[in-house]
Amino acid sequence: MKATPVRSSAVVGPSEPRVLGTLGPGLITGAADDDPSGIGTYSQAGAQFGYQLLWTMLWTYPLMVVIQGISARIGRTTGRGIAANIREEYSPPLLYATVLALFVANICNIGADLAAMAASARLLLPAVPTAAYVVAFGLICAGGQIFMHHTRYVAILKWLTLSLFAYFATLAVVHVRWQDFLQGLLWPHLLAQDAFWLMVVAVLGTTISPYLFFWQASQEVEDTKTEPLREPLRHMPSQGRNELARIKTDTVIGMGLSNLVAIAIMATAAATFHAKGITQLDTAAQAAQALRPLAGEFAFALFALGIVGTGLLAVPVLAGSAAYALGEARRWPVGLSRNPSEAKAFYATIAAATAVGAVANALGISPLKALVWAAALNALVAAPIMILVMRLASSRKVMGSFRIGGWWLVLGWCATGVMALASLAYLLSLLFDRH
Repeated sequence: MKATPVRSSAVVGPSEPRVLGTLGPGLITGAADDDPSGIGTYSQAGAQFGYQLLWTMLWTYPLMVVIQGISARIGRTTGRGIAANIREEYSPPLLYATVLALFVANICNIGADLAAMAASARLLLPAVPTAAYVVAFGLICAGGQIFMHHTRYVAILKWLTLSLFAYFATLAVVHVRWQDFLQGLLWPHLLAQDAFWLMVVAVLGTTISPYLFFWQASQEVEDTKTEPLREPLRHMPSQGRNELARIKTDTVIGMGLSNLVAIAIMATAAATFHAKGITQLDTAAQAAQALRPLAGEFAFALFALGIVGTGLLAVPVLAGSAAYALGEARRWPVGLSRNPSEAKAFYATIAAATAVGAVANALGISPLKALVWAAALNALVAAPIMILVMRLASSRKVMGSFRIGGWWLVLGWCATGVMALASLAYLLSLLFDRH
């Protein structure tokens, strides 16, 4: 049973550094973006094209910041998550189609991430069976959300973001051609190859994922419930200036960390696999294993541990965002700040989503196929959900005086347009591959 902590009289406690009080939903969301599935995509990009795709991380960074910042702003302003706002403003068929697609894509991702975590753990401790690792990681991810109090669990998630630094350490011990690195990062070199553009689309789809919109918005709502001085901005507009500044700082830093890690993974793969002529990697665990003879035991162990650490962060976000979306659509009591007895269906959804992802591994479903289905569903729903998010955020009825405008509005629609083109390209590639 979750214990209820005594609520203090300040948003940031006297013993907590103010910067840590500022960082929260955006930091965790950005770190969760570098899940084992994303690590596999970034590793493949570096192995196949060397340093030539590093520029995508600079280009996607402002798009990530704006769409995640807008999602957070919706939650903080309205006191409701994205699904709850869609429920209030749009038709039930649109709401349930969106939630269903998100739910299925998240379960596919959970299954693939648990598989990658288990495979990576077996590289370090091979005596333990894969199934045991899958079950153990699933129980840890679901149990933490269900039985730990929200504020303590969020603190653990913040600490888990440190696992991302394993990839900076790995980059430090491999031989990087820094001239090629800087050229690939700062000067896009575009290739007239289908494989190149498909990888660009894959990187975009991995970097900007719908479940992250739902999670960050819902965590802003949670903060209005657990922090004594925070209220939805529509009820307490005097907090607007400080809270919007906090969201901006949190999101800028969180997405910045996410993209720096992606750059480190791509560069590590370019410096090791691509340099040795290895151009095909199917999973993050395969990347870790292949790294061992090329960069040594230390780099291999860091890379594998990073996969496990990021998975422990990402799987709860995937399951949690699915539960928030379904619960808000069904008008259930939702929130990690609630006791399980107060939100039985919400917590049951978290457990079920994690369990189904784990069972998919037991049934022998290929992790690679699970990733393909997750990517296809994300490609299908990303742009439509972003359109809904933009319409909600720019609506005076929904947001009042805190509706977005100016550069936020322009960049938000630019991000939506880019994702629409990327989604269309990805879906067309799937169609042509079938023929």
